[in-house]
Amino acid sequence: MNTGKKLTGKVALIAGATRGAGRAMAVELGRAGATVYVTGRTTRKAVSETGRAAETIEQTAELVTAAGGNGIAVAVDHLQAEQVQALVERIGREQGRLDVLVNVIWGGDHLIEYGRAGKMWEFDLDKGRRILQLGVESHFVTSHYALPLMIRRPGGLVVEVTDGTEEFSRHRYRAPFYFDLAKYAPIRMALGLSEELKEYGATAVSLTPGWMRTEAMLEAFGVTEENWHEACAKDPHFAVSETPALIGRAVAALAADPDVSRFTGRSLSSGKLARQYGFTDVDGSTPDSEQYFLDLFAGKAGDPDTYR
Repeated sequence: MNTGKKLTGKVALIAGATRGAGRAMAVELGRAGATVYVTGRTTRKAVSETGRAAETIEQTAELVTAAGGNGIAVAVDHLQAEQVQALVERIGREQGRLDVLVNVIWGGDHLIEYGRAGKMWEFDLDKGRRILQLGVESHFVTSHYALPLMIRRPGGLVVEVTDGTEEFSRHRYRAPFYFDLAKYAPIRMALGLSEELKEYGATAVSLTPGWMRTEAMLEAFGVTEENWHEACAKDPHFAVSETPALIGRAVAALAADPDVSRFTGRSLSSGKLARQYGFTDVDGSTPDSEQYFLDLFAGKAGDPDTYR
């Protein structure tokens, strides 16, 4: 699906747009003509606790503008209510509207020892609390301040970004305990907001990428986007991975869909939306990581390349 400039005149806030999925969503909304406020804690003058100085919100804003939109970078810690309030007041003054809110804030990977976390009561409590602050509290603080601006006009869209669909997560525990909570909560937030926004004509969904080749993921495998296939020797499942552009295009397609309300309250994936709307990843493929792993756990998966 080619969204063209269907979002010209629309205003979006990507909360957590420094890198990865957030950056890609901002760029694709900009490509469709939107004005996009991009927020995060890493700027050219300051680095967040993730320690990644290479990607900044200023870079993201520049990419949005280069793609054809209007990118506006604002340094915000979304756990600081006064900063979020000031951000939304600024959007209200400058634009008078908010059409799309994407809560994609995360930044908790450095707190998780995947495969070595131990039991819930053995996991460091301060780290557990921080995971939930970053992945859950930051989302509802942002919605608390942003939604009153959105509902001034009907037709708004809220996207809660998580890791895994409801179908994938419902019967599968994803240790450590706090990570599981942080990634299931946005699914419930989208469901709750879909009910609370119904009378205002707004839509709320949760959205997950598949196995995404973010900057950090590529570094972890010791590859680049140009030679990412080499990582399949280490993990064959990586063959079904996708670039952040796929979920970026999913958000742009949702935002440009006049009938998007049919999805409200639902848990969606980038791979399924690619097939529904007809967009592809940057290489022309339509990877469906969600279906691949559902089939894998059910003992039915074939060659991961066949899920592209």
